[in-house]
Parts: sequence; structure tokens; C-alpha cells
Amino acid sequence: MTSAPSSADFKREMLAQLPALRAFAVSLCGRADLADDLVQDTILNAWKARQSFIADTNMRAWLFRILRNCFYSLLRKSSREVEDEDEKLALQLSVQPSQHASIAMTEFRSALDALPSDQREAIVLVGASGFSYEEAAEICGCATGTLKSRVHRARARLRELMELPEGEADEPVGSSV
Repeated sequence: MTSAPSSADFKREMLAQLPALRAFAVSLCGRADLADDLVQDTILNAWKARQSFIADTNMRAWLFRILRNCFYSLLRKSSREVEDEDEKLALQLSVQPSQHASIAMTEFRSALDALPSDQREAIVLVGASGFSYEEAAEICGCATGTLKSRVHRARARLRELMELPEGEADEPVGSSV
């Protein structure tokens, strides 16, 4: 069994086949941009597998087979892909990507932590815990009007910190106020 050629010889032989590879790729896919991508994938795959190439065998045939396999892999992948240029299909997903909610929650948590403690306490009691203003005021040991004022200031500050338009943070989650 003959060993693999040296890296320099392999590279020289491989690069000599580029014009023929590109012509074959164009004939397979009919698009120059896609053909260039196929040739690039072919060269990368061939370089990774250079140890399996046997010296004094047909480099051209070996590279053409790799290119053909890359093309068929691309066809298989593209048959499973759906074009959604206007994102109508993505908007119909029953579950939206979780990273958006995670980012929003991180931003909200940072904004909440930036509030003064009395405002944070008021908004958490009324908004997140679902207490009425009266119940929350009793828990905080202050007048109902004072608690309402703290919640109002907390909402305004959250809107400001999160750069939300007017009205988007007015109703806390779980609140019936």
C-alpha cells in the first residue's frame, strides 16, 4: 500500500484541480455563488481527509467524488429548509424562542434591582405577589396612598430604565388594580 503524499505535494495537486472542480460544481448546481461554496467545502473536506488519500491515485476523481457528496448533502439539507423571508411562518410558531424571554427577564431584573427598596417592595407586593394596595400597605406599615405612590413611581422608573414607551409597564403582572 502506498502512503499519503506529503502535504506540499497534496496541496499542489489539489489546487491544480480548482478550475475543473468549479466547472463541475457550476454544472451541478447552476449558480456560480453556490458553486464557489461547494468548491470551498470540497477543499476543506479533502484537506481534513488528506491522510486517507493514497499517493499515485486519481486526485481529480477523489475530489470530484467529495464535491458530489457535498452537493448531495446540500440538497438533503435544503429539502428540509423552509423559506420564510417575511417571517410569517416563524410568527406562527406555538412556542416563541426562549432567549427573548430570558433577555427580557434579565433586563427587568436589573431594572427592578435599581429601584429604591421601598418602591421595589411595593411593586413586588402589588405586581408579582398579587396583594391589593390595602394589603400591601398593611404589610409595609404605611398608608394606602403612600403605597400607591410608591407603585406609581416604581412603574415610571421601570419604564424609564427599560426604555419602554408610555403605558407598557402600567399594569403589573398578576395585578387587578
